[in-house]
Amino acid sequence: MNNVLITICARGGSKGIPGKNIKLLGNRPLLHYTLLLALQLKEKKGWDIQLSSDSKEIINCAHEIGYHTDYIRPERLATDIAGKIGVIKDAFMHAENNNNKQYDYVIDLDVTSPLRTMMDIEVAFENLKINKSALNIFSVNPASRNPYFNMVEEKKDGFVKVVKDTDGYLTRQEAPKVYDMNASFYIFTREYMLGNYKSSITPKSLIYVMPHICFDLDEKHDFQIMEVLLKEKIIDFL
Repeated sequence: MNNVLITICARGGSKGIPGKNIKLLGNRPLLHYTLLLALQLKEKKGWDIQLSSDSKEIINCAHEIGYHTDYIRPERLATDIAGKIGVIKDAFMHAENNNNKQYDYVIDLDVTSPLRTMMDIEVAFENLKINKSALNIFSVNPASRNPYFNMVEEKKDGFVKVVKDTDGYLTRQEAPKVYDMNASFYIFTREYMLGNYKSSITPKSLIYVMPHICFDLDEKHDFQIMEVLLKEKIIDFL
């Protein structure tokens, strides 16, 4: 049986939307959508949970639905420039020491991209376990644009070119499939967690293509869109 840790990273500061991680969405704080799924996974599979936050308000918000922790994210990892991988690894090390346990996998659930299901996590986790050479897997959606055909970048001379060389592809359908990283979840092996990796994209990364809508809640209008989706029952897994 594998030991699995679920991490939830929720920093207190947010320049775009103050208090974003605990802003009400529907009838509950945004944090609760992710934490409730984590608690369901804990009940079903026995997986541990580690919240990482520098905010007492966020930690207290987690307490409201039965999750408690004495871990407070270090100040050096609570800045605008702190990378998330370092944050996850610090929470991982704390959980191992605090629980006296070695974790085989770490599943990070992003608070601001909550459109995920238990099935998403279970299927992606099994896909990673099956591929013994893989270091991690993360969620994506099919991209609406293709860098081989309808994405351009500006050159130094002011003119533009197609982002990727077409390599002889005559149609978009012939080109390699491309995806948008939606940041909903990442699953890492212990090998990844103990390695010197700074990015979630490695030469041995897998993707899980979500079969449903998923997007980040970064701007005020994102919350408004989500409110409509909830109200009209267009989404029903939150």
